[in-house]
Amino acid sequence: MPMDDLSQLTAAIAFDPKQLIGIPFALVGAVFMSIGAQMQHRGVGKVGENNAKNAENASLNLRQLLLLFRRPSWVFGSVLLGFAIVFQLVSLGFSPLIVVQPIGAVALVLTSVINSRVSKTHLNAMSKLAVTLCVGGIGIFVAIAAFTAVNTPISAADLLEILTILAVVLVVFAVVFWIFRKRASALFYIVGAGVLYGFVATLAKVVITRVFSGATDWLTWACVLALLLAAVLGALFVQNAYSSGPPDLVIAGLTVIDPIVAVTIGIVILDEASQAPGWAILSFIGAGAIAVVGVFMLAKYHPHTAHEIAEVTQDLKSSVKARTRRGSSVK
Repeated sequence: MPMDDLSQLTAAIAFDPKQLIGIPFALVGAVFMSIGAQMQHRGVGKVGENNAKNAENASLNLRQLLLLFRRPSWVFGSVLLGFAIVFQLVSLGFSPLIVVQPIGAVALVLTSVINSRVSKTHLNAMSKLAVTLCVGGIGIFVAIAAFTAVNTPISAADLLEILTILAVVLVVFAVVFWIFRKRASALFYIVGAGVLYGFVATLAKVVITRVFSGATDWLTWACVLALLLAAVLGALFVQNAYSSGPPDLVIAGLTVIDPIVAVTIGIVILDEASQAPGWAILSFIGAGAIAVVGVFMLAKYHPHTAHEIAEVTQDLKSSVKARTRRGSSVK
């Protein structure tokens, strides 16, 4: 390669070694996330078993949510998730959002292994392929972002744009949840939580950046308030997802949808990919698409999901046969 071309390629790649510091913190946070998710799922499952007779829908009612605080496994899982959040915040303090946020996909591998051991359910070939696509897509994304992304100043206009979009998202998800909470699927809750947590990560990055720069005006406090609202609604969605789906499916959605939302904001609004070459942008899109395909494949082919679909199908067949018999007896 000619020296001029090599110089142009080097200039196009905006690499700052300091922004790699956040990567190990994000990895440790992913480990805590994985174990914490498994423990929370166990706690939600216990509450669901104890209240099975009163459960007429997939969502948790207020009484069941309060009972979670009496489950040691759920409380311990919440503490571990708290540690995961701390490590994530530290990583965001060092590195661009689009570098460290997708690393949470590591939790998907750990959660899949742990859940298969705990539930004594072996992942089938399609589920393994789905996990590989999720982690592979995110891995490609992070590898490219680590050498092309940059930390950029955040303006007041950027904050107002993020807060406006989040306000619309909060209203939409709150209304949809209230209307369809009795028949919402795990995938709905996963998508909702992933979108909301994407905004939580973005606002956390914004608040950390502004605090470090000494800007603690009303916009910063508005970001803190919006962050808390999104985190609360997202946590509600996660607990409902645990009650109607396996933990590795929940983690798959969160570790793919969450980064996609955060990365999109980081690229479009925060300009963290402003110095990335065209091939990097195309690679981001392709890698994200691969990861999303993996999530939907896991939702379709996961052993737990397949078993539930088979049960529903069998129930429908039995119901149709019963109605047919009743109709024949009436005639």
